[in-house]
Amino acid sequence: MYNKKQYVFNGDKPRWVEIRPYDEADFPALIEIQKESFPPPFPYELWWNSKQLANHVALYPEGALCIEVEGEMAGSITALLTDFNPLQPEHSWQDATDNGYIRNHNPQGKTLYIVDICIRPKYRSLKLGQLLMQAMYERVVQGDLERLLGGGRMPGFHKFSERLTAEQYAAQVVAGDIKDPVISFLLRCGRTPVSVVANYLDDEESEGYALLMEWKNPFHQ
Repeated sequence: MYNKKQYVFNGDKPRWVEIRPYDEADFPALIEIQKESFPPPFPYELWWNSKQLANHVALYPEGALCIEVEGEMAGSITALLTDFNPLQPEHSWQDATDNGYIRNHNPQGKTLYIVDICIRPKYRSLKLGQLLMQAMYERVVQGDLERLLGGGRMPGFHKFSERLTAEQYAAQVVAGDIKDPVISFLLRCGRTPVSVVANYLDDEESEGYALLMEWKNPFHQ
């Protein structure tokens, strides 16, 4: 199972972090981090519950990772395996992830689909999200998978939706003319756009839109 220990820097001060699989003992902390990471107007019913987390651990533990900073739980990332047809990119988060329960996880799938990533707000300056994403890229390479894929929320879109379409907004974020908290982060992680998808998630700030983004395995033949 995956385990990585390293230092990150808070200014000039090193901080010791560990990335490892999460388990049942971590569930209360993971749920609390969800509440801190996705405050209203994000729908509270989309926060993790214990049954979802138990399924992540049971069905695909390799895709259920957390990160600790000097022993304190700081965030998590969750994924499943699936098949993806680039010619038919339209889908919803609910369909892709089985509403977060991942009972549709396909052990033979060649696409690693990101179900969720969240970092406790007080630790976001440490770039822990990029470390968790890197851990999933390593999983893609180790498993000789084709790609990592996931829909990125566009929480800044509601501020521009009266004058920009979702596609125009995404294009301006990619061009660097607009900074979006999620899409800009995913770009910094090395993800590249596939397409804008509508009705992806009941997310008021994104007005239901998401930008589907991938990372292709450079070693896959």
